[in-house]
Amino acid sequence: MTLLDPFFTPFTCKSLKVANRFMMAPMSRYFAPGGILTQESIDYYRRRIEGGVGAVITEGVGVDRPGAVAADTVPVFAGEEGLAAWDKARAEIHAAGGAIIPQLWHVGGCEDFNYPDSPHPPLESPSGLVGPGIAGGKPMTQQDIDGAIASFVRGACDASRLGFDAIELHGAHGYLFDQFFWDVTNQRDDRFGGPSIASRARFAVETVAAVREAVGPDLAIIFRISQWKTYLYEAKIATSPAELAEWLVPLAEAGVDIFHCSERRFWESAFPDEGDLNLAGWTKKITGKPTITVGSIGLDRDLMEDFVAGESVPTLKSLDELARRFDRGDFDLVAVGRALLADPNWLMKVRTNAVSELLPYSRATMDVLY
Repeated sequence: MTLLDPFFTPFTCKSLKVANRFMMAPMSRYFAPGGILTQESIDYYRRRIEGGVGAVITEGVGVDRPGAVAADTVPVFAGEEGLAAWDKARAEIHAAGGAIIPQLWHVGGCEDFNYPDSPHPPLESPSGLVGPGIAGGKPMTQQDIDGAIASFVRGACDASRLGFDAIELHGAHGYLFDQFFWDVTNQRDDRFGGPSIASRARFAVETVAAVREAVGPDLAIIFRISQWKTYLYEAKIATSPAELAEWLVPLAEAGVDIFHCSERRFWESAFPDEGDLNLAGWTKKITGKPTITVGSIGLDRDLMEDFVAGESVPTLKSLDELARRFDRGDFDLVAVGRALLADPNWLMKVRTNAVSELLPYSRATMDVLY
C-alpha cells in the first residue's frame, strides 16, 4: 500500500460523484477572449482528468451581472455562446471520466490586479471598499443585492440544466461575498452589515438559500472560503472556532453541502492556540459538512512567495502530512492548484513516486495552457 492509496476511493455528495479525492483547484487563466471559453481551454481542463484527477473546479466564471468580472478575458457562465462553450467542456470532461464544477464568481469592487486596465462595467461592493481605506466599487443598494443574488441563481440553474456535477460559489480571497464577510470592507448599517459575523454573512446565506430553492435538493453546492485576501495575507474573519461557527453554520443550514477551505499552506493550524486543525479541519468539525483542503500541496512554497521568487520546486515532503490529516478525517477532498497547472500528469507521477519527472511551477506557466 502506498501513501496515496487511501485517496483513491470514490466520493459522493448528492449530484457530485468522483472516482478519487483529488480535484483541480480553480485558477484564473485569462484565455477567454470576449468572455467565451475556447477549445484550447477545454483541452487544458480535459488533460487534467486524463492525468488522473477526479474532478475539475473551473477557473472563476462570471455570473451574468454587469461588473461581475473586471477583465474581458475572464470566461462568463452566461449567454447562449458562453454557455454553449461550457457545455462542450462539460461533455468532454464527462467523456474522459471526470466531474466538472463551475466556480460562479463576482469580484465585487476589485479591479483585476493582473489586468488593471481591462475595460469593464462599473464595479460594486458592500460599502465602496476593498481593503483598509482602499476604495473599490460603488456601495450596493438593496436592489443591487437582489440583482446579484438573482444572477447567482440563474448561473446555478443553468449549471443544473446543462448537467454539471455541482456548483461552487466563490466566497474567498476578498471578492464580493468575502467583502460582505469582512468587517473592514463591510461597514453597512443595514441587515447585511453590523458588528457580528452572522449579520455580515447574511448576503451569502440568502444567496445560498435562493440557489437551493431554485435548483432543488440534489445539486451539490460548494462554497469556497478563506481568511486571507489577495495581497492581504494576514487578514482574518474568524479569530476563534466560535467565530468560525457563527460564520459558517448559517451557510450550512442555508444549503451548502461542501466547504472549500483555501489556505496558503494546508499544514498550518487555523487557530494555533486550539490545536493543529487547519481551516478545513475546523470547518468539518463545526459544520459536519464535507470539506476540501487546498494550499501549496506538492510544492515547496506558497503562491504569494512565488510572485516574488518566481518558481516552486515540486516536492512530496508535505504529502505525509496530507495523508496524516486525511486519515484523521480532517477533510474529504484535496484541491491541487499550481502543481497541477504546471504538470497535467502530476497525480500519476506522484502516485508512482516519479518525483524526478515532475515539472516545476513558475510564473511563466501562467502564460500558456499546458
